[in-house]
Amino acid sequence: MKKISPGIKIIIAPDSFKESLTAREVAEAIEKGCRRVFPEAKLVKIPMADGGEGTVHSLVEATAGEIKEALVSGPLGEKVRAGFGILGDGNTAVIEMAAASGLPLVPLEKRDPMITTTYGTGELIGKALDEGCKTIIVGIGGSATVDGGAGMAQALGVRLLDASGEEIPFGGGGLKKLARIDISRLDPRLKGVKVLVASDVVNPLLGPEGAARIFAPQKGATPEMVEELEKNLGHYAKIICQCLGKDIACLPGGGAAGGLGAGLVAFLEAEIYSGVEVVIETVRLEDHLRDAHLVITGEGKIDGTTLKGKTPIGVARRAKKYSLPVIAVGGSLAEDAHLVYEGGIDALYDIISCPTSLEVAIRQASLLLEEATERALRFLKIGSRIPEFSNNFKGGKQ
Repeated sequence: MKKISPGIKIIIAPDSFKESLTAREVAEAIEKGCRRVFPEAKLVKIPMADGGEGTVHSLVEATAGEIKEALVSGPLGEKVRAGFGILGDGNTAVIEMAAASGLPLVPLEKRDPMITTTYGTGELIGKALDEGCKTIIVGIGGSATVDGGAGMAQALGVRLLDASGEEIPFGGGGLKKLARIDISRLDPRLKGVKVLVASDVVNPLLGPEGAARIFAPQKGATPEMVEELEKNLGHYAKIICQCLGKDIACLPGGGAAGGLGAGLVAFLEAEIYSGVEVVIETVRLEDHLRDAHLVITGEGKIDGTTLKGKTPIGVARRAKKYSLPVIAVGGSLAEDAHLVYEGGIDALYDIISCPTSLEVAIRQASLLLEEATERALRFLKIGSRIPEFSNNFKGGKQ
């Protein structure tokens, strides 16, 4: 590998730092840190996401699209203003379910997955249909719900009926009353529309790794609620199999967003993909990697779960196709963060360099990220000047 020179090209492709910085803001802070060390380098910022928060803005920015807003139902039925994107092709919509059905929309004391609904997410899909879109990307992360996508289906015309022929109540608690499914009123505009689910987890709908047992506690469920939701989702899957002929119980990714992944497959013929892979393809990341020398990525917390399809690993795996070294910067590094080295990340940096409270770290995240990036690149610069290192280093462009 040649010594680091002003002509190097660095790809900056991070996710957001949740509750602190957007992916764009993270990329800008990393850029400032890079400039302190390599002021003349070519820096390419590509804000990333993995299906959760930031997916809409990342894809809209990358394709020169536009953000639309709509008034839809929130998790508790109240009206919320939610944004969604129309990509540059004018034919593809991108939706974050969290914009309409996300956990931050529900006050802590009101979080109850027995009653929260994905109805608003279905309404957003309807708004995308109003725009004439033929492809709809649905990012499913950060939900307040465990209703298996029932509310989403109801918003698009599916009738979920009890034994008396009445609509079942919203939320995971209402699923136990489901006796019959009528799809005769499903929005006809969905015919010919391709629905892609962008998920950052592969959990199934049911079982010990399923929607209820893994995710429901995060949404306010008590241990008793968890068991009831597991039972209700099992019943829901059984009725879907009987009425629609689709087995969604063990579908990888079906448990994402409280089972919304399974619901989208059952009712909209959706296909589930790794969220970061959908973003990577849409932003054409590889086009930028081919002549690069270094990649810097990151996310708010780097830990063992990062290996399971999160942004830094998705970016690193593509970078390794071109033998590129990859640095990951995290808001924090967990004890098991070292596991990500198995996924193609070469170096890890924490933005915290001295004892700091969480409140201060969040408030000063941009500056701390800039400084962490500078530290990382100064170490890299030192290495490039040591002949034994630079001659034997296998990553990067020659």
